[in-house]
Amino acid sequence: MGQPRPNPVRILVVDDDPGDVLMIEEALEESDVDKVIDVVADGEEAMEFLRREGRHTEAQRPDVILLDLNMPRMDGRQVLGEVKRDEDLRTIPIVVLTTSNADTDVVSSYTLQANAYVTKPIDLDDFNDVVRRIDEFFGRVVVLPKHA
Repeated sequence: MGQPRPNPVRILVVDDDPGDVLMIEEALEESDVDKVIDVVADGEEAMEFLRREGRHTEAQRPDVILLDLNMPRMDGRQVLGEVKRDEDLRTIPIVVLTTSNADTDVVSSYTLQANAYVTKPIDLDDFNDVVRRIDEFFGRVVVLPKHA
C-alpha cells in the first residue's frame, strides 16, 4: 500500500495531557512507518514551533499535526484557525484528536478546515488502533505536500 517515503514523516503532537502524549507516542512507535515525532504542550508553544520562534528556532516543519482541542493558554480551535489562515502553514494536514465528541466541536473544527476529526477512545487497545490507523494513513496512503 503506497510508496515508501524518501524521508520520515514528521508528526507534531499538540496535547497538554502527558498520559495521552505517552499513549500517542507508544502507538506511533509500534508502527513501521518511518517517522519523527515532536511534542508541544499547548497552542502557544505549537505556534512558536510552527513559526520557528522562541526555543523552537531549529524546529522542522511537520508533515501532519495531531491536535488536541482542550488545552490551556491557547486551545486547539485557536491553533487550527491560526494555522489555516497562515499562507505558509495552511497546507499542513491537521487531525483533531480529542476526547470531545460534541457536535459543536466537530462542526467548528471542520469549519476551521481540520482535515480529520477523531475522538480519542477510552479503551487503550482502541486508542492504539486509532493512532496507528492515522499513522498508516498519513505515513503510507496520503500524498503530503512537499515543503522546503
